[in-house]
Amino acid sequence: MKQEILLVDGYNVIGAWPELRKLKLESLADARDRLIERMAEYKAHTGWRVIILFDAHLMPGVEKKNNKHQVEVVFTRENETADERIEKMVSELSGRRVQIHVATSDLTEQWVIFAQGALRKSARELEIEMKEIDKLITNKVKVIQEQRPSSKIQLSDEVAEIFEKWRRGMK
Repeated sequence: MKQEILLVDGYNVIGAWPELRKLKLESLADARDRLIERMAEYKAHTGWRVIILFDAHLMPGVEKKNNKHQVEVVFTRENETADERIEKMVSELSGRRVQIHVATSDLTEQWVIFAQGALRKSARELEIEMKEIDKLITNKVKVIQEQRPSSKIQLSDEVAEIFEKWRRGMK
């Protein structure tokens, strides 16, 4: 069985998704956090390893890596773009039992990673996929709620009506 890995060009996706683009106008950190949350949902649904890469030029310093919501987050080194880091990671992570997908709408980047054997996924395709995942999760929650009994104690309609009146403050 192949290990599936999704590398996400963080700022590229933030700039492409309307929800994140709007959030970025208020706070770049909030937009980053929201992307990380969304990718955690993606990981939970697909089981894929997800790595989000952010350019250092928007957050200068040494390369930083952390895990947030089971998603790997990488801030590149100072003078290294996310595109360059993604290309290195595609090369480093590639193997017979690994399939790498790269989410970016940067056409040049798509050609480079495609030439290295990775599959490309545009930011728009990833957004559409996330909307489908949202629908599936919503349906799953709905089914669970419908299967769960509304009360652990079976009440007659008459008693339930009395309790409802009490709840509303009526006598």
